[in-house]
Amino acid sequence: MGEPDLTALPDRLIDAHMHLWDLSLGKHPWLCGEMIPFRYGDYSSIRRDYLAPDYRADAGPMNVVATVYVEAEWDPADPFGETRWVHNYAAEAGFPNAVVAQAFMDAENAGEVIAKQATFPLVRSVRHKPAAARAPAEAQRGAAGSMDDPRWRDGYAHLARHGLGFDLQTPWWHLDAAAELARDFPQTRIILNHTGLPADRSPEGLAGWRAAMETLAREPNVAVKISGIGLRGERWSLEKNVSVVRDAIAIFGPERAMFASNFPVDSVVGEMTAIFAGFAAVTSDLAPDVRRALFHDNAARFYRIAPRATAKTQEKVLGGTR
Repeated sequence: MGEPDLTALPDRLIDAHMHLWDLSLGKHPWLCGEMIPFRYGDYSSIRRDYLAPDYRADAGPMNVVATVYVEAEWDPADPFGETRWVHNYAAEAGFPNAVVAQAFMDAENAGEVIAKQATFPLVRSVRHKPAAARAPAEAQRGAAGSMDDPRWRDGYAHLARHGLGFDLQTPWWHLDAAAELARDFPQTRIILNHTGLPADRSPEGLAGWRAAMETLAREPNVAVKISGIGLRGERWSLEKNVSVVRDAIAIFGPERAMFASNFPVDSVVGEMTAIFAGFAAVTSDLAPDVRRALFHDNAARFYRIAPRATAKTQEKVLGGTR
């Protein structure tokens, strides 16, 4: 196989979803302890430190000018430890430039945690994975810990008070609940992670995913991150993912979609340059301003990344020689 063709990429990229971790801290149970069930299967390859030099190596010649760090299931007993660590690391490395922090909506102290997370200068959003069924046939509304749970919603209500968004990771068969959540809390922007997790690529599975995405996209305060669409046991390929990418953009519109690497997690299924080359190929027929929005401008807007963070001086930090 030859090198991925990156020539169709815009000249400046923001990676809207990535992680960093230092396992010597002992704060990531799923990476340091017993392995857990994982949608990509064996993830032993990422049970290692992943820091700025590793990210730069994976990004290679791509001109990534800013990144959004997303909480990485740090020890939930110490939610502010992760936020402090990533802020200190960003001061040293020059990135990440925005943070999605940890907060559990159904925790007794959810309001306190959200309020304190909001005081950190890079925090723009929080993430919590609500309770979810394993398959569409098992999905029911009203489960404890779900987006219908009154206690969960009481925690969620604190986000608007502190100007924070919500990064939602849930499979597509729960997007009806997400749409209702968006309607009931219109001041809070929801950013759907990993394209609604369309793992089932059968005609029936894709039809269900599209219908669910269309339901959610009707709510104007929702956007989508196109990432995390690898398939278990397969290398990332344009052929397998082109329709998912195109449909996600068509459903949400190019003003409410953005691309992201989900690295190092998605390194289990592909190289970052191959994944972004695929995104570039899918969008090569779109107007330049639309492509800039998908690869840069929307992430800058949704995560309030100041222009100075993507200036020439920042390019020297993240690299990029394409």
